[in-house]
Amino acid sequence: MNIVVCIKQVPDTTEVKINPQTGTLIREGVPSIMNPDDKGGLEFALQLKEKYGANVTVITMGLPQADAILREALAMGVDRAILLTDRRLGGADTLATSSAIAGALRTMDYDIIITGRQAIDGDTAQVGPQIAEHLDLPQVSYLEHIDYDEATKTFTVRKQTEEGYQTLQMQAPCLVTVLASAVKPRYMSVNGIVTAFDKEVEIWNADKIDVPEERIGKAGSPTNVYKSFPKQLKPAGETFEVSPEEAVDLIINKLKEKHLI
Repeated sequence: MNIVVCIKQVPDTTEVKINPQTGTLIREGVPSIMNPDDKGGLEFALQLKEKYGANVTVITMGLPQADAILREALAMGVDRAILLTDRRLGGADTLATSSAIAGALRTMDYDIIITGRQAIDGDTAQVGPQIAEHLDLPQVSYLEHIDYDEATKTFTVRKQTEEGYQTLQMQAPCLVTVLASAVKPRYMSVNGIVTAFDKEVEIWNADKIDVPEERIGKAGSPTNVYKSFPKQLKPAGETFEVSPEEAVDLIINKLKEKHLI
């Protein structure tokens, strides 16, 4: 079995602040980490590798410093790491990002593609499903468990829903998106950390993926973020101890003050 896991380097959002003048993220001094949902997907891939002898490849699109999370993945036990990096890919929204990654995946062999549900620096949950659409693959999102039948090349997956869960079957090749809460990722081993820096991280540029330039980077991005801002705290409320009749009058007066009635 061949597994490809899409991962992303993101700022640790517990330490991110927003510039009140520009409305943009202040990234200086903020540590970067592997996106938590992606790390959950990577753990599922490594569990499949241990059980069925799979070959696991990780791929990320980003700046050269994203090499750090690829080394982390190698230290956890993956077999191959690819960094898709090119100035022409910069400024991409989710559509352009998924177009570029799908272009890379078209050159690879895979039975299943695993992505995180969403990235903590955007929370769109769009890239994984968009990749599946680009590649015309069956997809299941919000994965929390997976099994594999080698004889039929069929994956049995459990998907989280608001009411509980669904159990579904998918024929390979396919794509799933994973919840970070579904599994506890393993730590890097000491030997893995040592050997990770002896292994090659493949560097791919835009020429490698054979996607038209009008579909990648800023040129291929139909959406733009106009402004980012933190959620504003509401002022403390008031407490009134009154009778039901007085409460009715109070509520009506407050609604009138706000010009709601």
